[in-house]
Amino acid sequence: MGKLVLAAKVSHVPSLMLSETSDSPLRQARAGAVAALRELGRRAKEREVTTFVVFDTHWLSNFGYHINAKAQPRGSFNSHEAPHMIQDLRYDLPGDPALAQAIAVEAQSRGLKVLAHQVPTLGLEYGTIVPMHYLNPDGWAKVVSIASPLFTSIEESRTLGEATRRAIDASDERVAILASGSLSHRLWPNKDLGPDAWTTIASEFNRQVGLRVLQLWQERRYREFTAMLPDYAVKCNGEGGMADTVMLFAALGWDDYTGEAERLCDYFPSSGSGQVNVEFHVS
Repeated sequence: MGKLVLAAKVSHVPSLMLSETSDSPLRQARAGAVAALRELGRRAKEREVTTFVVFDTHWLSNFGYHINAKAQPRGSFNSHEAPHMIQDLRYDLPGDPALAQAIAVEAQSRGLKVLAHQVPTLGLEYGTIVPMHYLNPDGWAKVVSIASPLFTSIEESRTLGEATRRAIDASDERVAILASGSLSHRLWPNKDLGPDAWTTIASEFNRQVGLRVLQLWQERRYREFTAMLPDYAVKCNGEGGMADTVMLFAALGWDDYTGEAERLCDYFPSSGSGQVNVEFHVS
């Protein structure tokens, strides 16, 4: 039987990559977040993870749910929204077609419109590539990337998260789930994109709610958090409708989850959004 051995909410902001250059002014500002992602990778390897399942809020779909089920996703990624930030980011990672297809079948059996794809030219988005750059740099574990639909509901994303967990439990894999996306995602408008934009929040309301969410997590008050999640996703400009967070908590058991939320770095703003890296411990 398969097992979920690691679950985390992770950031994928491009400034993580930009901070790696030796002369980057962001090097210090992103050091904690980068160290947290690398620590998650260390833990995943220590727990003998065989597959990462990434709920990717940067792979946005207009029509239904989609899963990258390729046997070997590889390519060179250039960001269409920010080509000055991410250029020629190469990746070559083993996929897990069997688990990807199993997730799709489980979700389809619950009436959800899901397709698992092995399209040769289908690449990965940076919501998957950036976390894998830190957690799985040598491709030692397989990767399944799942898109976030724009026109969906909390209930449908819950169904997919629950289907993911059932497929994991029925597999032969040791799996790490990553919810790849922000806490809040109101970005600075063009006119305010000065040097300070990298490290400031665009909405004080979003920052305060984000800090409250982290407090609820650390106090294991998940019933309150899941009750507020539909409003939180709307009022705090949820990236991809916060589908990644919905799917993560659904896979963990929703409001029945009682595990520890371990914050691995400080809350940090990026281009107006709110970011963090947190492991949700599973027994």
